[in-house]
Amino acid sequence: MFTTRPELTGDFGMVASTHWLASATGMSVLERGGNAFDAAVAAGFVLQVAEPHLNGPGGEVPILLWSEADQKVSVVSGQGVAPAAATIERFTELGLDIVPGTGLLAATVPGAFGGWMLMLERWGTWSLAEVLAPAIHYAERGIPVLERISATIETVSGLFREDWPTSAATWLPGGDVPAAGSKLANPVLAATYRRLVAEAESASGTREGQLAAARKAWYEGFVAEAIAEFSAKTAWRDSSGEVHGGLICGDDLAGWSASVEEPLTFDYHGHTVCKTGPWGQGPVFLQQLALLNGFDLDEMGHLSADYIHTVTEVAKLAFADREAWYGDTDVPMADLLGEPYNAERRRLVEVQASLELRPGAPGGRQPRLPDFPAPGTASDAPGVSGGRRAPQGVGEPTVARDGSVKGDTCHVDVVDRHGNMVSATPSGGWLQSSPTIPELGFCLGTRAQMFWLQDGLPASLRPGTRPRTTLSPSFALRDGRPWLAFGTPGGDQQDQWSVNFFLAVVHGKLNLQEAIDAPMFHSEHFPSSFFPRGSRPGVLHAEDRVDPGVLAELRRRGHEVEVQGPWALGRLSAVARDGGFIKAAANPRGAQGYAVGR
Repeated sequence: MFTTRPELTGDFGMVASTHWLASATGMSVLERGGNAFDAAVAAGFVLQVAEPHLNGPGGEVPILLWSEADQKVSVVSGQGVAPAAATIERFTELGLDIVPGTGLLAATVPGAFGGWMLMLERWGTWSLAEVLAPAIHYAERGIPVLERISATIETVSGLFREDWPTSAATWLPGGDVPAAGSKLANPVLAATYRRLVAEAESASGTREGQLAAARKAWYEGFVAEAIAEFSAKTAWRDSSGEVHGGLICGDDLAGWSASVEEPLTFDYHGHTVCKTGPWGQGPVFLQQLALLNGFDLDEMGHLSADYIHTVTEVAKLAFADREAWYGDTDVPMADLLGEPYNAERRRLVEVQASLELRPGAPGGRQPRLPDFPAPGTASDAPGVSGGRRAPQGVGEPTVARDGSVKGDTCHVDVVDRHGNMVSATPSGGWLQSSPTIPELGFCLGTRAQMFWLQDGLPASLRPGTRPRTTLSPSFALRDGRPWLAFGTPGGDQQDQWSVNFFLAVVHGKLNLQEAIDAPMFHSEHFPSSFFPRGSRPGVLHAEDRVDPGVLAELRRRGHEVEVQGPWALGRLSAVARDGGFIKAAANPRGAQGYAVGR
C-alpha cells in the first residue's frame, strides 16, 4: 500500500515523536552515547518548548519503559494529584457543578518534571545540565511557530489581552500574535531551567545529587514558591465565566513525588499489551482487546464494514466501563479483563449500532455513572456551566480559529542499541490552560477538570488523588519479548487510534508506517473527559479514504458517520524491536511528526 514515508529500519537507535525538533534532539543524545531514557527526557523537555500549546512544564507525563537491565516493563507515573484544598464542598461553595476547563482552580500538582527526573535518575546516564541543554537553547533562541501554535494564540489573544496579561506578555511578543513560520522564544522559561541547573550543580558534585537537588528546587524551592504565591495571591477569569484564585499550595507540591508502578497487561494473539493502571484511561485499551478476543477480525478483513462496526461497538462498551469504574481508587480490573465478564459483554455487540452508554457489572457490582451533561453537548467547543458562558480556549488543547477545540497532546518513543525502549505521553500546562506565572515562564495545568464534583464515584474529586487522565502511552511484547513502544495524542481518542494502529499491525499485517498511514476512524459516542464533558451518541468519525461502500453500510447499520478529511485523524508514532532490527515510524498528519534513526 502507499505510505507517506518509509518505515525506518536500522540497528543503532530510533526516535519518533510528534515534532521533528524533539525527534532530532533525542537522536542526537543517542549519537553522543546517551541511552533511550536520556534521549526521551531531552526530547520531552524540547516538546515543552516546541509544542507549548500541547504540553508544558506545568503538565504531566505517564511513561511506559522497557529496561534491558531489569528485563521488565515499568510505569512511571508523572501525574500530579489534587490539592488538599480541592474538595467537592469547596467547589460547591463557589457555585460550580463542574471543574472549569481553564484557570487556576483546575490545577493539580505539576508532575511532568518529577516524572522525567525519576526516569533519568533510575535508568538514565546523563546529567541534568545535559538533558536540559537543548530545551534551554530553543527557549532562548526561539522555535519555528507552527500554524497550530499561531492559530491557538490568535483564538485566545482577546482573553490574554483582556483577562490574562501575564500570558499576553509571554505569547504576544510586541502585542501581536506570532505568525506561522516566525520565531518565538521564551527567555523566562530558559532562565528557570538555567537556575535549576545552577542550583543543582552548586548543591552536589554527583549526577544523582544534582537530580535530587533539582527536584527539591522544583517541589520545595524557588519553583514551588512561585507557584504557591501565584495561586494564593492572584485570581483570573476561567471557563466558568467567573474570576477565581487557585487551591494549590507549597505543602501540596512538597508532599508529592513521581512513582514507579507495575503495568496492567493483557495477552492477545501472542502479544502482551502493557498499560498504566486505571488512574488513567489506559486499561480501556486492554478491555477492547479482551472483547475482541471473541471476534474473528482476520475473517472480517481490515477496514471492512464488519471490522469497523465491531471495533467501534467494542470501544463503546469499554469506554462505558471507563466512565463507571475508572479512577485513582480500587478498581475491579481482574473482573473487567476476565473472560466470563467479557463473554457476557460480547453478546451486546449486535448488527445495529448501539446508541446507549452501557457499563457492565464486574463481579456483580452495580455500576454508577456520573450525571453527565445532556447528550449532544459538543465536547470540543466553548460551553456553559451553571448558566455562565465560557470564554474561548477550553478543553484539550488545540483551539481552532472558530473557537472549537481539537484533542491533541504530545508523544515520544525511543529505542536504543542496547534494547531499552520508552513510550511517553507528556501533556497539560498548555499555554491556553491558565495565566502564565511571570517569574517562571509557564502556566499550571488543568487536569482536575477530569474529576467529577459528585460524591461516591471512582473519579470523584478527592484531595491527594490523581485525576482519571486520558494520557495513555502503550507498550507491547511479542512472544514474551519487548517489541513495540507506541502512542498518540488525542484525548479520548488515544485508546481508539492506538487500538486501531495495533490491530492494523496484528490483523492487517501492515508495517509500522503503513499502519500509521492507514485510514483512521473513532467514535464520539461516550462522554468527553474535558470540560464541558459532553457526548455525541452514535457518531462515528472516519477519514474519507475509507471505502465509500463501507461508509454507506455503516450508516445503514445506524452509525451517524461524519466523514473527515483524508488525513485528519490520528497522531501516532512508534518504535519497535523486530527480527534483529530496530524500526520506527511517525505520523504524516499535520506535517510535524517525525521519525529518525539508523
